[in-house]
Amino acid sequence: MKMKWLFALCFASVAAKADHTSFSWHGYVSQGVTQSKDSSFITDNNEITGELTEVGLNGYYQLSENLSIAGQINYLDGGNRFEQGTRLDYLFVDWKIPKLISGWQAHIHAGRFKNRHWLYSVTRDVPQTRYTSVLPQSVYFDGFRDVALGSNGVLASFSRYGQHNIWEVNWSYGRSAINDSQRDFLLGDDAKGNIKQDFVHQASVFWQPSNLAWKVGVSLLESDFSYTPADIDNRLVGVATIRRMMLSAQYFAESWEISSELIREIQDSEGLFAQDFEDRRRGEGGFVQVRYLFNNQLSGLIGYDTYVNDVSDRNGERLEASTGGVVPAYFGYQDTITVGFRYDIAPKWRLQGEYHWVDGANRVVSLLSRDVASHAEKEWEMWSLQLMHWF
Repeated sequence: MKMKWLFALCFASVAAKADHTSFSWHGYVSQGVTQSKDSSFITDNNEITGELTEVGLNGYYQLSENLSIAGQINYLDGGNRFEQGTRLDYLFVDWKIPKLISGWQAHIHAGRFKNRHWLYSVTRDVPQTRYTSVLPQSVYFDGFRDVALGSNGVLASFSRYGQHNIWEVNWSYGRSAINDSQRDFLLGDDAKGNIKQDFVHQASVFWQPSNLAWKVGVSLLESDFSYTPADIDNRLVGVATIRRMMLSAQYFAESWEISSELIREIQDSEGLFAQDFEDRRRGEGGFVQVRYLFNNQLSGLIGYDTYVNDVSDRNGERLEASTGGVVPAYFGYQDTITVGFRYDIAPKWRLQGEYHWVDGANRVVSLLSRDVASHAEKEWEMWSLQLMHWF
């Protein structure tokens, strides 16, 4: 945390000395009301609260023709979804390499860079760029928001704008710090030690025709985690590996757009619960959502999102049996139907609302929590109404 604030102060110091032609900054303020009913995903005891706050400042400083610095500080309160407080979302040096072979261009980001490998990963940190405050949890589950948003390391992005095709190729390698709330989401409340992301290695390729009507892509991820227990702990030394493959697609028309992502991931873990413990699980899911523009101010959205914890146990019956009924079967999956709207009430002012009907609770809480059954009913709902302003 001290290193993050050192980076932020350095960025602010550089920005303060910059002239108006080389430095620009923007910000946003968003406040809403929200509730999760029959679930503790957002709020407890079915309460309606104002725990839907986002405040951010981001800046861009041009050091030279091909070298710049970009960063963002964010305050976030989203109820039980993630840890409340201030964080440094990103701070990186951007080196532009304008000319490569066959018309390719490249950017190299060094520092805490943003994830560019999924459809909405590069915009999920800014409220006015999201269609809903709660994104499809099959891919963008909020329990891991800070880790998935970006990494400390290096990202290389290559693009080529041809006469008929647009290509984008991304590669990155880095790691992120994991706080206690994210540790609890992975290993349950009984874990008291330290979990570390050893690395995350990602690559992605996107293609668009020159008329920009389509965008399709594929991304790959591999990440290793290690756990060091505390002196008094209910967890043991252990390691885990996550491998993810995702297919992405978007279609754009004059008044509507459709987007979808499909995910398949493999999780291997050893140790953690017993010295000879080994587990291999395959999960899969995805979402599809359609957005329609009624006019320049109002748009509506409808979507469907699904995820299963283990493809060999889609209804969760084996999960319930293996835990002696402690974990109900509906924690093995989660299906969500979403409707929402956006209304631009004035320039740079927006009112946004959404409602989600959910069957299952796989993304609500770690399956390793001792009281997991108390966190959600089989069928539950959540909604939010959010007012936002950006400048």
